[in-house]
Amino acid sequence: MQHSLFDRIYLAFLAILIISFGFLIMFISYFARRSLISERIDTLSNEAQLIAKQSLTSYLEGKIDENTMADFMDYYSNMLKADIWYVDNNGTIIAKSNRKVVEKPATSTSTELTEEASENAYADINSDIPRNIYMINGSYKLNDNFSLVGNFYGIFNTDVITVNMPVNYFEDVNSPSIEAGALILHASTTQINDAMNDILSFSLIPCLVIIVIAFSFIAIISRKIIRPIKHLSNVARDYSEGNFDVETGIKSKNEIGQLADSMEYMAGELSKLEQYRHDFVSNISHDFRSPLTSIKGYVQAILDGTIPPEKQERYLNIVLEETQRLTKLTQGLLDLNHLEIYGPYLKMSDFDFIEVVKSTLNTFEIKCIDKGLAIYLNNHAENTIVTADQTKIQQVIYNLIDNAIKFTPSGKRIHVSIYETNDKLYVAVQDEGIGMNEDTQRRIWTRFYKGDSSRGKDKQGTGLGLAITKEIIKAHNETIEVSSVEGQGSKFVFTLTKAKQDQPSHTGQTEILISNKPSSQ
Repeated sequence: MQHSLFDRIYLAFLAILIISFGFLIMFISYFARRSLISERIDTLSNEAQLIAKQSLTSYLEGKIDENTMADFMDYYSNMLKADIWYVDNNGTIIAKSNRKVVEKPATSTSTELTEEASENAYADINSDIPRNIYMINGSYKLNDNFSLVGNFYGIFNTDVITVNMPVNYFEDVNSPSIEAGALILHASTTQINDAMNDILSFSLIPCLVIIVIAFSFIAIISRKIIRPIKHLSNVARDYSEGNFDVETGIKSKNEIGQLADSMEYMAGELSKLEQYRHDFVSNISHDFRSPLTSIKGYVQAILDGTIPPEKQERYLNIVLEETQRLTKLTQGLLDLNHLEIYGPYLKMSDFDFIEVVKSTLNTFEIKCIDKGLAIYLNNHAENTIVTADQTKIQQVIYNLIDNAIKFTPSGKRIHVSIYETNDKLYVAVQDEGIGMNEDTQRRIWTRFYKGDSSRGKDKQGTGLGLAITKEIIKAHNETIEVSSVEGQGSKFVFTLTKAKQDQPSHTGQTEILISNKPSSQ
């Protein structure tokens, strides 16, 4: 069965809570048990010292006999709820209390034993207890002060806390202390187990309450997150079916809101796809149909004699120009497809960018004079040697200048500015033309897109120049950006990487490469 995202969050959260509280309860249980056992050991040790001082000293001095001492041990045993043994230096068990270690009955479900139940709940001590401690354990350290937890080498049927307290006494004030064996106290762990059960019970209830509260909050939070995600999923399904008018309706500023905004923007762009396709077909049809119509008309006129023989050469030249235009358009398409799919083959070299710009601008001299434009070259860089593919960078300059000339009215100027920052050369081509709106600025890099839909006689480009330009710059791992204001002109800026060598300074040079005044010829 496939679980939803909501189910997965619940299951993951449940697993995390169970594991976390499991570790927490284990941690609390371990240290609480250690603390209780340590406290019980301290109590038994203190009481053992008191018993040795008050009772055993009298026995060792001969003031009381073994029976009286045993009675004292029974008294202290009942008070401490522990078995008490006295062992002499030879390991012989001289006396022991009659009390047995208490163990909770198996049938009892209460956390506390009544007094009557306690009396009937003594754990049986093995009846055959050796009379000597060394017969229980041959390496028993009688004269060491220590404690241990367990069944005391199999003597008891349950775990007990055992405290071994060495006994010393003085025959008189001036004599040294005499080792007189040890007191061994055995206390059941039943009370500690009951306390641990109480602690676990008290811990379990808050844990369950926390889990319930946490699940309530996770349910609220998850629904707040998952409900918009499900809604976005449904909206995406509508988009996939071509219904781009559906809005997400999410206005929050968090990550979900940002995703919704991105989806709506994507839908807006996809809704323009049909228009883009229509424009593409319209552009390519127009660009192919116009020269083909001219070629067909002129050739047919020559064949049927409409154009006299003395004028045929002129019209054949027009046919040749139109054929070259078709060739250029076809080659541009092939080049752009190759650039987008495989990337350009770059022949990198170091060259002076200024010289490339000047030679490229010279090719536009006649066109600028005919249109009455002036081109200014402003260089503010000290080092203009760059590392790039010279032929393709020259194509970039050509495309940008050609684009600026098309959309700059007569009498205006075009500026080519060069400046540097660290290892980069920045090249700006700025015109005083008609400018572009924001939508046009986004679409100019699209193949066959033409910002001026009127397609005047001076704007009969292929619509591929800027698309090819961007691919070339992208292949050089450089950037190209455009900024424009309608009615004020456009500015294209791209970067190049400077070569690691010195270049004679051209800083501050401002040249008028092409005047807007026709030559005197």
